[in-house]
Formats: sequence, C-alpha cells, structure tokens
Amino acid sequence: MLYDTIALEDHHLVSFGEKTPLVVERGSGIDVWDVSGRHYLDFTAGLAVTSLGHAHPVIVKALIEQAGKILQNPDSGLTYAPSRARLLAQLVRILPQPLHRFFFANSGAEANDAALKLARKITGRKKIVSMMRSFHGRTIGATSVTGQPIQRDRYAVLVPYCTFIPYNNVSAALRAIDDETAAVIVEPVQGEGGVWVPEPGYLPQLSGMCRKTGALLIVDEIQTGFWRTGPAFASIAQGVIPDFLTMAKGIAGGFPFGAVAVSEAAAAKIEPGDHGGTYCGNPLGCAVAAATIEHLLAVDIESSVKRVGEHCMKRLIGLQQTFPTIVKEVRGCGLLLAMEIFREEIAGRIHREALSRGLILNIKHGKIIRIFPALTITEKELDVGIEILEEVIATAAG
Repeated sequence: MLYDTIALEDHHLVSFGEKTPLVVERGSGIDVWDVSGRHYLDFTAGLAVTSLGHAHPVIVKALIEQAGKILQNPDSGLTYAPSRARLLAQLVRILPQPLHRFFFANSGAEANDAALKLARKITGRKKIVSMMRSFHGRTIGATSVTGQPIQRDRYAVLVPYCTFIPYNNVSAALRAIDDETAAVIVEPVQGEGGVWVPEPGYLPQLSGMCRKTGALLIVDEIQTGFWRTGPAFASIAQGVIPDFLTMAKGIAGGFPFGAVAVSEAAAAKIEPGDHGGTYCGNPLGCAVAAATIEHLLAVDIESSVKRVGEHCMKRLIGLQQTFPTIVKEVRGCGLLLAMEIFREEIAGRIHREALSRGLILNIKHGKIIRIFPALTITEKELDVGIEILEEVIATAAG
C-alpha cells in the first residue's frame, strides 16, 4: 500500500519543529535519496548521530546478528548479556582507569538526567551549576539545567536549585561553585548552543574547583564524544577526569543509545535502587554500540577526523574571507564546526537554497549553520558539499 507520507505526518504526527519537505527513503555513507530517487549530501549526520554514515555494513550486520539472537534479556538488565560485556570491554579501551564503571541509558537526555539525580543523592546537596547557552536534553531534569531560556521558560514547573553562569568564564565559576553545589554540568564544546569552544585551561580549572568544594563534575560528551572533535573524548584529551561522563549520539552510529561513565569514587556511593531502566543496556543496542566503536578504532578515525576537520575549517575560513559581509565567524574543532551568518534572513535563504541543490544543512538560533557530517566523510566528499555551499552563498550575496 502506498501512503502520502507528508500528508499523513502533517495530519497525525505532533511535530516540535518546522519540518523540511524532504521524504528520505534510503542512505549510504553521507548520501541519501528521497522517494523520487533524487540524491542529497547529508552534512548533519542525523544531528551528529550517524558517525559511520548511513546504512554502514558494520551496523547492519550487528543489528541483524543480534536481532536473530535476542533483543531484550529476561528480567531486563538483571541478567547478563554477552553483547553488554563486549561493549564494556570497548569502553574500557577508550576511557582512562578512573572511569571504568558504567551504566546505560536510551538517550543523552536520560544519561544527563541520571547523572544529575545521582549527583544530588551522592553529595546530599541540591545546587546544580550549569552554563548559559548550554543544551543537555529535553527531559524535565535535563531541560532544567539547559542554559537557553527559550528551552526552559515555556514550562511552568522546572527542577529547582539550578544556577547559570557564562560559559568559558573562570571568574563566574569561582563565584558560583561552593560547598552547597552538588554538581557542575558542562559541555567540552557547546554544540546546540552554537558550537562554542572554550579556552584550553577552562575545563581543568572547573575540575579543580569541583575537587576543592566537594562538588561533582558532570561532563556532557553527548555531541562531542566518540571522536567528533578529534580525540575520543574532548575532556579526557585535556586531562580532565570527571565524576560522570555522559555519552550518546555517535556511540551506536544511529541506534538510540546512551551511556554514563562513572568514577570509582562516585560508583562506590551508588546503591541498589538508585537508578534503573527497562531498556537500559539492552542486548541490541549494546551489540550495535560495540560494533561501532570497534570499527572506529580499527580505521583510526581520530587521525581521519583531525585531517578532514582541518581541511573543512580551511575551506570554511576561505568562504568567510570571500564573503565577509555574509559570513560573520567560523568556529569549532574536528568535525563539529559552525559558520555564523550576519543576518537570519540570509542564513535561512542559504539553508533553503542548499537543500534545493542537494545539500542538507542544520541551522541553529536562526543564523548558525552547523557542519557535522559522518566521521567517515572524505576530503573529496566534503569538497563537493563546500562547493555547493559556496555557490549558494554567492547567490545570497548577489
């Protein structure tokens, strides 16, 4: 039976954003095709999720093999699973010794929610310090610590005792983090907030303040983790060992999955009944995540992301120099980059025109275009998309 996809979705689906009139049927790598067979380049990776690209054979194989065995264990996570053990072994390979305790979630928002809840339980304190412009998810707890009023103010009831300070501001952090603080939650690079990269010493100084006051440090690596910025984890590369490190998005290459790495000290204070979840650590998700991480390690994705990311940054800076009245700023690291446009109407025109020419972009806050394709993208594939972007900006400038 054939369906009118757009009509059915528009009539029956509750949508929380403006939909793009694009019906995607299939994908391969950074390429996708709509139902009419038209080809597009995906520079969004499903919002930094499809780290191996679309329909990667490694993920397809893991899904099929595990689905043929078992999807969900009897008694859920209270029984053991080989795929879960395999995933734990992979996480131990890429995280340092103090962070070799884990639990699993279904999403990044759930991972952050759990970390916040457990931090308050462990410390016996209430206050959470978060950053302006931050984004930590859409559950009521994660929304409460998200530093964007537009994300919080529409809800009548939020979790209390949340304090917001400017990002990358050590003086503000010194004033806010005290002996009443349960936890500080921070992104190594603010992704949804507009791709803001802090000074190199910022995270280590936050970590020191937390140790001094007894507050716990929650590092949200949901968007930056699994080699998105180059290293496996942006915070670990700076020598920071948080109490909780939250993960999702790229961990399973597109399959909904999340995880939390917990320090030994924090894990020692977690007791039975403190947290749980029906699908948390389900065998299917674990199998896909383990296969994804194994493949990323095998192909030395860190070197590739650094090389292609530097190439992309040079191309974007070139666009800024060519169109100085259109492009305000270029920023980011690895394959998490942003191009900020001076005027929202021009940014919107670029976004729409790019789509009409076969390039799918993501736009935030009206004028920030994020570039975060699959980690496996080649320089040649990247150049094709940048050339389309250059043509579109030239049209907008004219």
